[in-house]
Amino acid sequence: MNRLEAKDVLRWVLDHIVWFILFIVLAVFSLTVKGFAQWDIYRNIFYHAVFVGILAVAEALCIISKEMDLSVESVLGLAAVVTAYLTGTSTDASGLMLNGYLVLGIVVIIGVVIGLFNGIVVSVFKIPSLIVTLGMMYFARGVVQVLTRGNPVYPLPEAFNFLGQGFLAGVPVVVIVAAVLGIVAHVVLTQTAYGRAVFALGGNRETARLSGINVQRVTIWIYVICGAASGLTGVLTAARLASALSNAGTGMELQAIAACIIGGVSLFGGSGSILGTLIGCVFLTVLENGMIMAHISGYWQQAVVGLIIIIAIVIDLARKGDLFKKE
Repeated sequence: MNRLEAKDVLRWVLDHIVWFILFIVLAVFSLTVKGFAQWDIYRNIFYHAVFVGILAVAEALCIISKEMDLSVESVLGLAAVVTAYLTGTSTDASGLMLNGYLVLGIVVIIGVVIGLFNGIVVSVFKIPSLIVTLGMMYFARGVVQVLTRGNPVYPLPEAFNFLGQGFLAGVPVVVIVAAVLGIVAHVVLTQTAYGRAVFALGGNRETARLSGINVQRVTIWIYVICGAASGLTGVLTAARLASALSNAGTGMELQAIAACIIGGVSLFGGSGSILGTLIGCVFLTVLENGMIMAHISGYWQQAVVGLIIIIAIVIDLARKGDLFKKE
């Protein structure tokens, strides 16, 4: 095998390493943790992975284009609270009892408006996305606290909770929703001009602009998608819990970003895939469930996830050939 072939093999291994690690982790937990190798456990893993997965799919578009959205977790929380107020039967929820599909549309539109605001501020006023979305994260979370005063809003109608708790042909509804969105996002990213534009922005923004790509429009749409995904996830989260908690979604933006990085999305922009992102979500959920069932301390769980993220970044650098690049 010549040097070029060896380099190609190494790159292929690095591109697909999350698959190998996932199978290894599954095998280790299945053999060492009692009760792990059961269909109910695997179904539970997919069920919990999709809530982060929907956010991660949208976040992947951001990171591939060399942007970042930290506000998704707070927008999710706001969406969950608004959902509870519009559908709930308690006095806290004002007894509005609106139709579930109408509520879904209203809440997703709220997410879209927030994403549109983020996108305009980032792309038109050239303010770094980390600053803009960090500010929106605190603003949305503050609105949640004002609306709830720190208290949960419940109950939600049982018919509405089907979105987060129901099954179709033995498969959770949320898994079906996430799968459909994942397929659509994959097709858009790989088969459309918009998807190519997203990659172009992450590769070199100026080159993309000179090639005729409307950088502002593409960027704004990325944040609109993030806002819509956050709104949808907020609705599903409220339906799953049959209530809205004031801290709903807290930390999920970091989980979504971690899933993207572990799944092969380059933190430096320009490369990544939706399939890899979803595998990253499954991997994190498998790891979390396995460590919980193995009675590993929550502090060590955080340490392990942090270490894996660092390793994923090192792998990304190795894939790009920049790990040992001389200054």
